Amino acid sequence: MQVTAHQQQLIDSFKQVRQQSLALTTHLETEDYELQADIFVSPLKWHLAHTSWFFETFLLKQQVHGYQEFHPQFEYLFNSYYNAVGQQYPRDKRGLMSRPTVTEVKAYRQYVDQKLIHWLEQETHLDPDIEALISLGLNHEQQHQELMLTDLKYCFSFNPLYPIYHNPKFPKDYDPSQHNRSTPLSFIEFGGGIESFGHKGDGFAFDNEGPQHQFLLNDFAIANRLVTNEEFLAFVQDGGYQNPMLWLSDGWAWVQQQRISSPLYWQQEMEEQFEFRLSGYGKLHPQQPVTHISFYEADAYARWAGKRLPSEYEWEIASKKQPLAGHFADRKLFHPQAANPEFDGELQQLFGDCWEWTQSTYSPYPGFKPAAGAVGEYNGKFMSNQMVLRGGSCATPAGHIRNTYRNFFYPQDRWQFTGIRLAQDV
Repeated sequence: MQVTAHQQQLIDSFKQVRQQSLALTTHLETEDYELQADIFVSPLKWHLAHTSWFFETFLLKQQVHGYQEFHPQFEYLFNSYYNAVGQQYPRDKRGLMSRPTVTEVKAYRQYVDQKLIHWLEQETHLDPDIEALISLGLNHEQQHQELMLTDLKYCFSFNPLYPIYHNPKFPKDYDPSQHNRSTPLSFIEFGGGIESFGHKGDGFAFDNEGPQHQFLLNDFAIANRLVTNEEFLAFVQDGGYQNPMLWLSDGWAWVQQQRISSPLYWQQEMEEQFEFRLSGYGKLHPQQPVTHISFYEADAYARWAGKRLPSEYEWEIASKKQPLAGHFADRKLFHPQAANPEFDGELQQLFGDCWEWTQSTYSPYPGFKPAAGAVGEYNGKFMSNQMVLRGGSCATPAGHIRNTYRNFFYPQDRWQFTGIRLAQDV
């Protein structure tokens, strides 16, 4: 049977995303695949299996007549939170699964890939809903590629040997010395009014990005770049973590209970600050964006600086005419980079580098309706007690982000590459 150009494009996209997940692990030791330092992270082996489970559960089992599942227990072991599918293995026990082995998980991936590609090659006509489900699965896997990096970093940070995941090689168009100079903080003004927000049109988007709707904004100004390590260090040295007047009530309770005194991965030695990166342990770079901070820390810093965090609507307006370019995972730096002083006064770092906390709570847009069936659990049921982040990070796959993309985390979360962009009223 002749495969159409459209089918081949879908197959190529599937292969590329699936191969990228394996590429992130090629130089790791078997022991690295098993680590789970806390309940909110998962072992690499689990990520590799779960993303395969998605395609097997929602596509192969539903669409391929007579499909034989790879293993009858995998539906239970690698279901994340889809209650409509069935029970899930306890999340906090994922690190205890020495079996299946890494080799078996890779065989599972290969089995799913072969079956799905063969099915795609044989289909004479793919229903648009099925194509949309494949796109969802690929974007879902790209999300897990980012989690693989951030989960592994968190697990490595508990090892006093400070394992190195990757030694970065800077791209030819990147000059690190240029980024050692500071870029002055300034604010760029935007006029208010009734604007359209959310995704509409061709191309993939998650359900929480729509429907497109209108919203009234006041005039505002947003910072030209992210807050730097040097600037956040001034907050620390000024007693920011000890001043209850800067913190939301829940944030202050979190600081006290968890004894938080600096961003995650920072450590002071004598008079110098160090941090742990995926490239190992080293001195804090003053001009790089502060990262791995919670919403509570971002909000407290903004108060200390006499500013505030932007709303997700303000962020989207500011980003609408900006190119979808930045330091993403494909650059293999795996750490946010300093703003470029050559573009002083221009908007920088909106995409890549750090996920940017907003002051917006994660809630449905007007008219939002979750999809029918189990995939409706993907985003909708999490619209409570979380905050919206925008822009992607240095661990986000290139091409995965949009200016309407809504990420969301609990306000205390900080194991992702999260940072701060300030805003103010005009």
